Amino acid sequence: MAGMAEEAWALGFGDMSVEDGFALRESTDWRHFPASDPARYAPLLSIADLDAFLATDAARRPRISMADGNRQGGAAVPEDEYATADGAADLPRLFHAFDRGATLVISQFHELHPALGRFCRGLEQVFLHAVQANIYLTPPGAQGFRMHYDTHDVLVLQVQGEKHWRIWPGQPFPAPTRRTPWVGGVEPLADAVEITMRPGDALYVPRGVLHDAAAQDGTAPSLHVTVGFMEPSFASVLRMAVDLLEEAEPALRAAFPTWRLADGPGALAPLAQPLAAMLAQPASLERTALALLDRLAMDRAPMLGRGLFPRMPDGATRLRLAGGLLHALIPDEETGGAWLRWAGDPLALSPAEAGWIGALAEGATPDALGEDALAFCHRLTRLGLLEEDRD
Repeated sequence: MAGMAEEAWALGFGDMSVEDGFALRESTDWRHFPASDPARYAPLLSIADLDAFLATDAARRPRISMADGNRQGGAAVPEDEYATADGAADLPRLFHAFDRGATLVISQFHELHPALGRFCRGLEQVFLHAVQANIYLTPPGAQGFRMHYDTHDVLVLQVQGEKHWRIWPGQPFPAPTRRTPWVGGVEPLADAVEITMRPGDALYVPRGVLHDAAAQDGTAPSLHVTVGFMEPSFASVLRMAVDLLEEAEPALRAAFPTWRLADGPGALAPLAQPLAAMLAQPASLERTALALLDRLAMDRAPMLGRGLFPRMPDGATRLRLAGGLLHALIPDEETGGAWLRWAGDPLALSPAEAGWIGALAEGATPDALGEDALAFCHRLTRLGLLEEDRD
């Protein structure tokens, strides 16, 4: 890891190694990361940032919502108690609801707040899937949501105030996704473990693990960021693989012989087995992997290394690939070069240019790369793929 990814990892997971982090993500264990610095997350977010956001037209449904665990029935506060008919924040009503104990929820705030955007982008470069950031501001002594589980893994960053958490280990409903939402009537598998989240603490909770949280009594509200890991499920990847394979494989486009259903399931098995084998072919897996990387790059806002007036480098300028760039370098067996996949149009690279991209990932000057490299670097600078390496 380097640059943005390394910074985000250290901020979220402390001194845990990346391999241990991957193992944690692949388990059903939760983990508390106590703070060494209470101000650890202060650069990411503040209540002043939320006040500034609420004063803009971007503060509207569905990005804003409210929850109150003391309500009868569902915890979700009705929209007309904090928003106008067209979805804009109704600040007098919103503040009244907050003063009465409702939690303010701001979804996908990484899309609007640069510090959170960079943090999420860094984690995306590590995990190679989308990462989001939702904000929860809870009044003192209040609770937003009752016991529940999430349908994706989360990393909770306590920014300000304290919040008391209860976590019930295990997954009573194994590996839920957005296609399998809260089913109700779920009973914990073990006794709750209780912890108090203080400023600078982080808490990792896998999907399916039951939990709840309430702000501590007193005068300070609780502000935390819930980082959502939006990893695809095996089922969603297989659906993507089938869709991609259909484009090239006539057998998948053939009519399904429903008339054979009367002969029983055994009559269809010989037809399905060859198609299942196609999905496990290296070419099919490679096509699916590339599609996943393309989707990540295309679905996220590009963090390019240029503004409206890019500064062209000279031969001695040390450059590197833009730190927020989501990209993949795919070898081209026909030319010996590669394709650079990113948010823009794919770039065909010669063998020399493919090597230059590898060097620029670590930082290099055009002069060090060799002949014609300066023109290549000018081209990438205009596209926003490069930035000056100031390390």
